[in-house]
Amino acid sequence: MNAFRAILGKDLRVELRTLQSVPAMALFSVTTFVIFRYGLDRTTLSGSLAAGVLLATVLFAAILAINRLFVAEHDEGGFDAIRLAPVDGSALLAAKATALVVYLVVLEAIAVPVFGTFFLDDWAGLAPLAGVLVLVDAGLAATGVLVSSIAANSRARDLLVPLLLLPLLVPMLIAAANAAEPMLSAGGPSYAGTGKWLAILALYDVVFLLVGYAVYDFLLED
Repeated sequence: MNAFRAILGKDLRVELRTLQSVPAMALFSVTTFVIFRYGLDRTTLSGSLAAGVLLATVLFAAILAINRLFVAEHDEGGFDAIRLAPVDGSALLAAKATALVVYLVVLEAIAVPVFGTFFLDDWAGLAPLAGVLVLVDAGLAATGVLVSSIAANSRARDLLVPLLLLPLLVPMLIAAANAAEPMLSAGGPSYAGTGKWLAILALYDVVFLLVGYAVYDFLLED
């Protein structure tokens, strides 16, 4: 836990001082919403289209942060320090995943109100949508940390991360879109059938968290 707190505190302090990830994610999201607003030529979205626009935007914005998760460890010898230190390598996995969740929560605190302003007539569905986004954030963190650590030592990191990550996220995105669709329906939020999709999202998160915990020491050594 001491190693976890130290790594997490370091990452959050670096982000507060440099503002390398979250502002870029927020700017990307707002720009994407503007493109959708005028590209679709629609001022109101609902149902599956609204869910797809919001979730796809959050997903692609998250890739900006995932690409940079292990830049400091790669450039400044952090991986070697973790291997030499008498700590469990999973502390690095947990700290990076938690930091990514924090980045995503801050992003969504900015992006979701902008999305509502651009596309929604009724904001009643945004409060229950927070539960879906929490599960999405956990899934992005669980898979993103694994993929980012695999790609960290590659010169083509910026290309490799989306190529590996996006296919892994397809099941999560399908479940999240189906869970969010009734919450963003035109007639007001509905919860019919959302329990099944939320359960699938939770299962996805648990599976990838367990896989990450099981294999991360081997990834760190390699």
